[in-house]
Amino acid sequence: MIMAADNDRPTPDDPGALARENAELRAELGRLQARLEEMEGLADRDALTPLFNRRALVRELVRTRDFAGRYGAPASLAYFDLDGLKAINDRFGHAAGDAALKAVAAQLLGHIRGSDVAGRMGGDEFAVILAQSNGFQAEAKAEALAAAIAASPVEGLPAAMQVKVSWGVAEIRPDAEPEAVIAEADAAMYAKRAGRR
Repeated sequence: MIMAADNDRPTPDDPGALARENAELRAELGRLQARLEEMEGLADRDALTPLFNRRALVRELVRTRDFAGRYGAPASLAYFDLDGLKAINDRFGHAAGDAALKAVAAQLLGHIRGSDVAGRMGGDEFAVILAQSNGFQAEAKAEALAAAIAASPVEGLPAAMQVKVSWGVAEIRPDAEPEAVIAEADAAMYAKRAGRR
């Protein structure tokens, strides 16, 4: 008979004790796996909004690019910038600025499909991966999202003050690096903004 070094440890000739220890270890493993999943979820989420953070959105952009390339499916990235966030923060306080960011996130999530992915890129910038959308379709969707954001009142801001976003779109090509797609959509946004002035 093999004796355990610790009197609390079961021995091989005590099958009930071995089964209990095995069950305890499995339960602990389950708790640790659940905690790991929770931590991974937190690592992917923006701290202020329910959207993905930049790291997670770039990962999803790679997945979308690879899927689109393999199956010949179109996909695009719409990039949004909240207009005048600094003015909102300066005039109404940072709580109002945070409310504006949350309102943009809510409108994005509320107006995209389950196959699309929304993320906050940082500061006042957001992006949406539009699956099964070519550039023309993505332009129309980005415009509709911008209109939904402008039509939504924001808590903490006067009713007369609308939150607006500038936007740009880039198709996700099979050979494109994620940061290049983001830069292209960002450049398209700035070009549109410059054309409005």
